[in-house]
Amino acid sequence: MTESHEPAAPAEEQRHMRAIKSFVMRAGRMTEGQQRGLEQGLPKFGLELADGLRDFDQVFGRSAPRTFEIGFGMGHSPLLMAAAAPEQDFIGVEVHRPGVGALLNGALAQNLSNIRVYTCDALEVLRDCVADASLDRVLLYFPDPWHKSRHHKRRIVKAEFAELVRQKLKVGGVLHMATDWEPYAEYMLEVMQVAPGYRNLAADGRCVERPSGRPVTKFERRGERLGHGVWDLKFARVD
Repeated sequence: MTESHEPAAPAEEQRHMRAIKSFVMRAGRMTEGQQRGLEQGLPKFGLELADGLRDFDQVFGRSAPRTFEIGFGMGHSPLLMAAAAPEQDFIGVEVHRPGVGALLNGALAQNLSNIRVYTCDALEVLRDCVADASLDRVLLYFPDPWHKSRHHKRRIVKAEFAELVRQKLKVGGVLHMATDWEPYAEYMLEVMQVAPGYRNLAADGRCVERPSGRPVTKFERRGERLGHGVWDLKFARVD
């Protein structure tokens, strides 16, 4: 009996699968500060997907521990981290322009030099612009959980994401994820527990206590006041 194989997906279908995004472009009003951040900050801190693979030692002018944050929202997290750790470098990716402007305005005001920003799809940046085994940390804080079952295909955390991040992390580098929706935490845990090449850093094999290095946002504080929980997951690359 000959072995049967399913036919490969048509090229058009493969392109459609790749085109599914985990984010939605949102319009938003720009404050004067955010607009100033974009106008003055992008020429200084902005990087382009079209430039392809980058030597980030050359970009930052030094070799330093490097963090890559996916979807930094209004920029609160990378701004605090970059200011607190000037000896480290931070690469942030966000498509929401008011958030990009807010981060850049803050970076200009604080005269920071250890931040760079992409304003496009973070997965494309990881794939096309970041060298393998070059990152110390990848951060994914409060991604959209896409609650409805029909939207689960939009979730960023899946096997392909885990493998892409693993390739870009140094051995020993850490993927740190946080969510305020427990079913999504369970889902992320399920994905990561079977992803090859990782070790869960939680003592109980599930979630870690909130690391002191993760800034607490206004959104998170409001959730805590309402009794909402937050779940942190940390996985280290082992090979």
